[in-house]
Amino acid sequence: MAATTCFKYGTPVQSYPAQKQQLPRVTNSITEAKMPGKKETTTKMMMMGLRGGQYNPGKRTGLVVKCSGIGIGDFIGGDLVRFDLGRWLSDVEEHRALAIYSPHEGGYEGRYLNRLRYQGYYFLDLTARGLGDPETTLTKVHPVCPAHLGKQPIARWYFPPEVDYRLDALPPDAKGLVVWIIEAKVLSKAELQFLALLPELRPKVRVIAECGNWRKFMWKPLKEIAGLTDGEDA
Repeated sequence: MAATTCFKYGTPVQSYPAQKQQLPRVTNSITEAKMPGKKETTTKMMMMGLRGGQYNPGKRTGLVVKCSGIGIGDFIGGDLVRFDLGRWLSDVEEHRALAIYSPHEGGYEGRYLNRLRYQGYYFLDLTARGLGDPETTLTKVHPVCPAHLGKQPIARWYFPPEVDYRLDALPPDAKGLVVWIIEAKVLSKAELQFLALLPELRPKVRVIAECGNWRKFMWKPLKEIAGLTDGEDA
């Protein structure tokens, strides 16, 4: 029976003389590194205080960042307590179609969606990338071609209007229907204009379109974004 020999298994661990490795010492403005094996040399790399390539050890400068427009909401429950929810509800009732801009990290729009749900609204969530023609999809009987995978005949199915179908299915105590459209930034100007006019065609409908991102949650009338007004601030 052949035996397999492992040269490193069971052998005593070799002890090497402890070598002290000198690590760079980092300070606020200077990094000092000692090169082992040669004559001790000190390499100084300046991290701050550069002024025209000259190093001034007695003068250190730092970067000062000043933030403007900070309110109490940025310090006391700014992520949970939204102080503009009252204005949000009034603007939804006044303009009936809003373009919203939320932070990139997401999550803030849920606070405003829940507040509308508490008021008695029901929601129709759609994505603009698969919406097609908004007028045909939302207010007319529209055809849909299912995937045929290249082996089946091309079929065409007809679906009822998305908005009218859900308006008829609303309970009697519902306040209205909110059409919440995500990724609305890909829609054309004509499509945004139709969405802005949809509450006039269907009085119980409110339209919320996510038209982009911003540093904080904000909104504007959709008619202003679509170019149907003179651009006056709401």
